[in-house]
Amino acid sequence: MYSPSIQKLIEEFSKLPGVGPRAAARFAFSLIGKKRSETDGLAQAIINVKKNVKCCRLCFNVYESDLEICGICSDARRDNGLLCVVANETDLATIDKTGAYKGRYFVLGSPLSSLRRHPADTARLSELEKRARQNKALKEIILAINPTPDGQAAILYLERMLKPSGVKITRLGLGLPFGGELEYADEETLQSALRGRQ
Repeated sequence: MYSPSIQKLIEEFSKLPGVGPRAAARFAFSLIGKKRSETDGLAQAIINVKKNVKCCRLCFNVYESDLEICGICSDARRDNGLLCVVANETDLATIDKTGAYKGRYFVLGSPLSSLRRHPADTARLSELEKRARQNKALKEIILAINPTPDGQAAILYLERMLKPSGVKITRLGLGLPFGGELEYADEETLQSALRGRQ
């Protein structure tokens, strides 16, 4: 239906997480309608990311610098006794932006559904388990994973995997958001809020 070049662009966009065929087609036609200077800017930004961005060998977050590890891992003010496990880099950025957490991070980096179904496929799990066993300064591992069905399954798997280390394992609190109204809360949220009451 589309020319080969357009079809190829749609296919490439469709490979991105959360982008279906319709959204991919909208992206493609949006780019076609832009000036060459704008599309060249996008292409250059993609090239720069692939060239300059590295993965931290300690926390697996992405960063851009000449250092061997990211800015969070090289920050001596961070608490080595706390390790926050997140599913991806955007979750890390969201938590860190609050300023409420001052410990270290660990990015799982694979879809939680993959972790649940094929834990052996996730190379980072062995690194997380090793860190929990060998880091004597580590007091608590916080599993900061979305409370979706895949997330809950991943949390249970990680709790079982990390339990032998003897490190305290905690989860993020769940329940009603601050400023939320009871009448707009769904049943699951209310149940979770009641169970986790203080």
